[in-house]
Amino acid sequence: MTVDALLRRVQAAGGFAMVLAKGDENAGAILLVCAERGATTALLERTVDINGSYRWTPCGPQDVESEAERDSYIRRRRDQDPDLWLIELDVADAERFAAEMI
Repeated sequence: MTVDALLRRVQAAGGFAMVLAKGDENAGAILLVCAERGATTALLERTVDINGSYRWTPCGPQDVESEAERDSYIRRRRDQDPDLWLIELDVADAERFAAEMI
């Protein structure tokens, strides 16, 4: 449900959102590739904080613009967790869209 709502919201705002890898519908972690005009700006993972609330946490390599480092990180994560959702959001201020979905 979170993934579908996020995709619809980004598309309604004139952005592009796409599922790059489908995970488990009930228990899969969610990793977002945030971009603006095709340039990756952040990798975010939905995590649970100490209070049990969801939040988006930056993850991955320091240089998210490096395609090789980013792809290597994503490949390792998918190898460790085949239930992982991988979603690309290409919209102005993608991190804000993600934060508003929590």
